Amino acid sequence: MSIYIGNLSYQVTSDDLKNAFSEYGKVSRVQLPTDRETGRPRGFAFVEMSSDAEETAAIEALDGAEWMGRDLKVNKAKPKEDKGSRGGSWGGNGGRGGRY
Repeated sequence: MSIYIGNLSYQVTSDDLKNAFSEYGKVSRVQLPTDRETGRPRGFAFVEMSSDAEETAAIEALDGAEWMGRDLKVNKAKPKEDKGSRGGSWGGNGGRGGRY
């Protein structure tokens, strides 16, 4: 399981997140996505902890808490959507028919 953290300050670092979440257990991974063009953090992150109980404790403690001047949104991360399949009545080929 992974934790989603939203409404983060753009100055936050992976180490900041690791330190904050380590109060609730062992942090096994931190992902802080950055913008491809600017390299700046995108304002959200994902944290994985060593147990579900630790993740639940962190979510309960930090959801809505003010941190670095922002009110955090903390919850269980939802699985990433598969954007490769376009489905629908056009069959995923952009409506161009079977051949190009």
